[in-house]
Amino acid sequence: MKAMFNTSYSQNLFHLWLFVYRVTLSIFMLTHGLPKLKMLMSWHDVQFIDPIGLGPLFSLILVVFAEFFCSVLIILGLATRFAAIPLIITMLVAVFIFHGSHPFDVKEVGLLYLLSYITLLITGAGRLSFDYLIRKK
Repeated sequence: MKAMFNTSYSQNLFHLWLFVYRVTLSIFMLTHGLPKLKMLMSWHDVQFIDPIGLGPLFSLILVVFAEFFCSVLIILGLATRFAAIPLIITMLVAVFIFHGSHPFDVKEVGLLYLLSYITLLITGAGRLSFDYLIRKK
């Protein structure tokens, strides 16, 4: 009975959960990034938002870099903290600039992504990652 209510910290469980968390989060983000990558591949007729005045094509390139390529890096646990930074910036722009005048329910998903990427910036990828293997050597 005592073991069932054990509230002690488990490093193994923490690192396993961090792995599941970052992979799942990144797969979710890839569902946003993959369509934009396909849009970029047909760049001759880019119809994309330009919320900070960089031009539609350059804005699309930056978002594809963050949402697709940085998500792949986070899945691998490779340069995780660095890969989180473009995603944090992308979510800040999406929530506070692009959706700035929209109601909270429209911003909610972006805010959850933002908090998630800030969490990865703080925690890193954990032991089940290429970052850990590289750092260990």
